[in-house]
Amino acid sequence: MESSKILVIDDEAVIRDAMKLILEREAYAVETCHSGYRAIELLQQRAFDLIITDLKMPGMSGIELLKSVRTLQPHTPVILITGYASVDTAVEAMKNGASDYISKPFAPDMLLEKVSSVLKQRSIPLDEIDLKKEISKNHGFHQFIGESREMQKVYHRIIHVAATNSTVLITGESGTGKELAARAIHDNSPRKEKPFVAVDCSSLAETLLESELFGHVKGSFTGAVQTKTGLFKVADGGTLFLDEVSNISLSTQAKLLRALQERKVTPIGGTQLVPIDIHLVAATNKNLRTLANEGSFREDLFFRLNIIPIELPPLRSRRQDIPILIRHFLEKYTREIGKKINGIAPDVMAFLEEYSYPGNVRELENMIERAVVLAEGETICNEDLELWDSSAPESGRIIETVPLNAEELKEMKRHIREQAITSLETLFVRNALDRNSWNVTKAAEETGILRPNFQGMMKKLGISAREHN
Repeated sequence: MESSKILVIDDEAVIRDAMKLILEREAYAVETCHSGYRAIELLQQRAFDLIITDLKMPGMSGIELLKSVRTLQPHTPVILITGYASVDTAVEAMKNGASDYISKPFAPDMLLEKVSSVLKQRSIPLDEIDLKKEISKNHGFHQFIGESREMQKVYHRIIHVAATNSTVLITGESGTGKELAARAIHDNSPRKEKPFVAVDCSSLAETLLESELFGHVKGSFTGAVQTKTGLFKVADGGTLFLDEVSNISLSTQAKLLRALQERKVTPIGGTQLVPIDIHLVAATNKNLRTLANEGSFREDLFFRLNIIPIELPPLRSRRQDIPILIRHFLEKYTREIGKKINGIAPDVMAFLEEYSYPGNVRELENMIERAVVLAEGETICNEDLELWDSSAPESGRIIETVPLNAEELKEMKRHIREQAITSLETLFVRNALDRNSWNVTKAAEETGILRPNFQGMMKKLGISAREHN
């Protein structure tokens, strides 16, 4: 039988090491770390059967960590250890979902007794839960579409975090629906009747962003002709969504960190602290951990934002959702545009199911909208997607001139399919460039693909804008 996996968190090395030694003597598999922030990173990487954490730690307390565990691994029990034992402490711990608590100093037998008792009562693991019971019956969650296992996990995380005030960091490639996730969190929270305020941090200059977030007083800088209420205060009682948070300057990051720690803001030019009550949700398509290591993003702010992470999967990793998305977008745009479309030609459907979607769901939506607009019949065909010329040689046809065994035939089909997809991708990119006079930025925007990704496709396919300059 596999040993139970236990994570021990304590800022005192001597306590950590002592618990590890005691537990490993009983054949438990033990991992230790020194802070709640590091524990959150470990909880994102692997599952544990039990978590034991100190209550009083610098940066993040055991109670704060406990709240995050309830979202990250909701069925993992937690034992709190405190040197400040009291009835009030125990009550607060149990209210926040702790399975038990133990006070310092403790005897080894007491620790082992608590661990054994909690593990025997452990809840069923997440994999045994039917996540479909937690999501909409219509293959979606608010405006999310999909019933893949990957999306069910996203829905599950949204449901759990919506009931808390824990800061959320949503990550994922462009076009995966980060703002949709933020809105779903808000709409499922006790704050849903209060404002949802979204800020695109990449679209505002540093001084303007600070003014937007924190507000300013009249005369505090040139152009400040009247006092302005910051979005932190506008979102009071509700949810503040900071999109593309990686683009915030280091100086503004420091002010954002202070606001999150103190739950108060100071308007530019002001002297009075203004209390705020918000649920902060941030999003980025970049790796903040990497940026923190490089020095372009504050590590302490990364830890403060990354309390509850939600990673949105790219469309290519949940291909079973593609037909559902296609049907949804077809219904949406035929209704909006007022056209009757009965279906999609088999060769077009094959392409859509195999395509890599660097622009993710947004790109697929743009493709279907364009096809509905251009369609002259009741079936979407290749001309409607503007993917390839109807005069081009038929691709995908297999001509067997010599006998082939099953493995050779399979390899031939794979090779032909890859060639066909490359040919379709080439025509897709060239047509997008043609429609936009070979302006790469405009072609990328039209197709819903980030400019660097679009340029990457051009490079992979051997297409250069210079040939048309």
